Amino acid sequence: MNVVDAHIHLDQYEKELRNEHLVRAKAMGLKHLVAVSMNLSSSQVTCELAAEYGQLIMPAYGFHPEQPLPKTEDLHRLIEWIRERASRNERFAIGEVGLPYYRRREYEERGEPFKLQPYVDLLEQFIILAKELDCPIVLHAVYEDASIACSLLQKHQMERAHFHWFKGDEATIQTMIRQGYYISITPDVCYEPEIQTLVKQYPLELMMVETDGPWPYEGPFQGRSTESAMVVQVVEKIASILGKSSEVVADQLFHNSKKLYRL
Repeated sequence: MNVVDAHIHLDQYEKELRNEHLVRAKAMGLKHLVAVSMNLSSSQVTCELAAEYGQLIMPAYGFHPEQPLPKTEDLHRLIEWIRERASRNERFAIGEVGLPYYRRREYEERGEPFKLQPYVDLLEQFIILAKELDCPIVLHAVYEDASIACSLLQKHQMERAHFHWFKGDEATIQTMIRQGYYISITPDVCYEPEIQTLVKQYPLELMMVETDGPWPYEGPFQGRSTESAMVVQVVEKIASILGKSSEVVADQLFHNSKKLYRL
């Protein structure tokens, strides 16, 4: 079974554990993984890992939205650093970028004001950059935030979009399907009815699998360190939900990842 872990924070693993995980994953058919970044320093580490592991890793550079906004000079340094990668003809994606759904909810639960528009403006900058550099973009945009992201993508005619660990309403799902945006399914599909329902709704041709490691999972993964090998179980669960063979589903998911990321 050929598989791709379409979203993992590889830079957040200790080197020894990372190597152990990759050995197991490759033994189970892992061909590529998309390693996303949190900020400039994270992006630099991801870049180093891509150089170390070669074609196994598709690096993604950006600024994760579930943290305080970057200072203007820090954002400028990140974008210039990304442009430099492009000038060297390096392959990469833009990500992880998006909108701060969970951070905003924390503020709201405390009764504190939260300004979303600066994050929307930041996301638009990254969409423009991805479009300019002809890179796929990896999005953290769930529930009502997904519709905002969709509007920005459509505004800039950005087609190569990947909504990781997506969750949202029916209207947004249909918009994303019409626009040909990809989603990726995490190990929580093995025990979360919401994600199982999404698998039934979304076209297999626009689906991938991911771990979002080192994020921990429950159910059959309780107490385990998250690793890319888990995507094999995700593939098998998707196949079970759709009533298809694991081989057919794995082939389609692998094709989807290769197509979007030009692996």
